[in-house]
Amino acid sequence: MKRLIVLLGVLGASLSSILVRFSTAPSLVLVLYRVSIATVLLMPWVLVKNREELKRLTLREGALCLSSGAFLGLHFAAYFESLRYTSIASSVVLVDTEVLFVALIGIVLFGKRPSKTAWIAIFMALAGSVVIAMADTAAGPDALRGDVIALVGAFFVAVYTMIGSVCRKTVSTNVYTFLVYLAASITVLIIALAGGTPIVGYGNVNYFTGLGMAVFCTLMGHSVFSWSLKYLPAAFVSTAKLMEPVFASLMGWILFEEIPGMLTVIGGTVIIAAIICYSRVEE
Repeated sequence: MKRLIVLLGVLGASLSSILVRFSTAPSLVLVLYRVSIATVLLMPWVLVKNREELKRLTLREGALCLSSGAFLGLHFAAYFESLRYTSIASSVVLVDTEVLFVALIGIVLFGKRPSKTAWIAIFMALAGSVVIAMADTAAGPDALRGDVIALVGAFFVAVYTMIGSVCRKTVSTNVYTFLVYLAASITVLIIALAGGTPIVGYGNVNYFTGLGMAVFCTLMGHSVFSWSLKYLPAAFVSTAKLMEPVFASLMGWILFEEIPGMLTVIGGTVIIAAIICYSRVEE
């Protein structure tokens, strides 16, 4: 049953790219709606159930949770922006290279030595990304720009994951996710205001898509992944999340007639295989 819940969470998370396609507001505004609504929905529950834990949080724990949330906000902003330029299939697959960015950050900052198999997985993912870029180059410079932005989004979510792994050792899922979404809201609000981007006036469709992303993609998607790590192997959760590009691409095909080209399919398959390989050997 728990594994089925995780798969339903993946399905919920995969709706994000579809809802972005239906939206008309700037990426920063959509992220603001998504994480702000999620924060408001979580607030009563956390204040009632986790009030004492909030009071006991140390300065270090609070700072780490807020830092993690800031990078999550940046990730969402980059991911949503990439969907303005490239295909759903390319964007979602490239964003899901997160685990390999985690590996590279570990090598650069902490001198971690991956196994030979892990190195092969990293180079496989790089090769798959190059294949997708080659496919999107034919579609024009905007598609390639979207691919690069998606990879930036993958880097941001990798940093979010690494900081979050430290936070989750001492902070509960409820408190961690609440602080993360709160920090993400503040981060994108500051960026939007600093850049002179209005945060209202884009039509009701954007409020509804923001609500949909908050409920289905955030609370019933990403929060489910955090919950599941307590009961299921991380390797299963990581592998299950790789169904997101499949679900998103199928929905993009049905709703928007976005049929991935052969090179995109090949590159995406290589990347997914590489992530599965890495997750297995580095578990």
